[in-house]
Amino acid sequence: MGNFTKISRQEWRKLAQSENFITNDELKSITSLGDVIDTKDVSEVYVPLIKYLHLFVQNKNKMSQIQADFFGKEKRKSPFIIGISGSVAVGKSTAARILEVLIKRYYPDLAVQLMTTDGFLYPNRELEKRHIMNKKGFPESYNMRLLADFLSDVTSGKERVNYPLYSQKNSDIIPDKFGEIRNPDILIIEGINTLQLPPNGNVVTSDFFNFSIYIDADEKLIETWFMQRFKYLLEINKNDPENFYYSWANGPLQEAIDMAEKVWQTVNLVNLHEYIAPTKDRANVILHKTEGHKIDKLFIRHY
Repeated sequence: MGNFTKISRQEWRKLAQSENFITNDELKSITSLGDVIDTKDVSEVYVPLIKYLHLFVQNKNKMSQIQADFFGKEKRKSPFIIGISGSVAVGKSTAARILEVLIKRYYPDLAVQLMTTDGFLYPNRELEKRHIMNKKGFPESYNMRLLADFLSDVTSGKERVNYPLYSQKNSDIIPDKFGEIRNPDILIIEGINTLQLPPNGNVVTSDFFNFSIYIDADEKLIETWFMQRFKYLLEINKNDPENFYYSWANGPLQEAIDMAEKVWQTVNLVNLHEYIAPTKDRANVILHKTEGHKIDKLFIRHY
């Protein structure tokens, strides 16, 4: 961590100096399954973070104008892209949604969109064809060329760029359904692979990002959160035959738990060790979580 300055939550919260724009009810509606957060976390951690982020947004805009002036061209609009990475079940989606809401409310003149890289996973049928279904989430399970082409189109300033959608309900790509990025001022992209280097070394998707955040925690805690979320998914999907978790929810509980623990040990933990955790040194900010998903400290890349 030699490239980072460690800042305690107590130090960090002093940088907020303004009110919180999220109510408890709103927070509940954007919090992912298994995650835990309250308005105090928002005001003490995320409000200073979006103000810090805004410095980078302003700097990019100034630099873009300087470059346009140098070449005698009109400034081209290109989104400021924020990447959010970290393990499965660590709280990436919640963090991304909080940033989206806060940026819209503190900086209403900025158009913000949010998406996930899950849509760039190969469809399950393709994973099965390649015999890598047991490596879903690993770098080879993503269509990185498609992701890189998407990011290239977005950063080039195209007015509308489509991307594939993923269904958490079915745990698969949704056929013939697409999301659309409409040349926003800020684009937030969350996913376990946002900071990863490609296996072939040809396309580095994180090169398209202007700012990146890694959410970190002890792996034993993440395993606990993963298992808690899995059990909750079983509970809420017992009566939904179309849900991926339905068959597990209506079978022997211990068998389902054993399966989930095996997935954690052989897939998620291996992926974390080999491909996700090694990328955190590439982030601009590391948010460190402890018991109860509480952020206790931050690491800021040296300024």
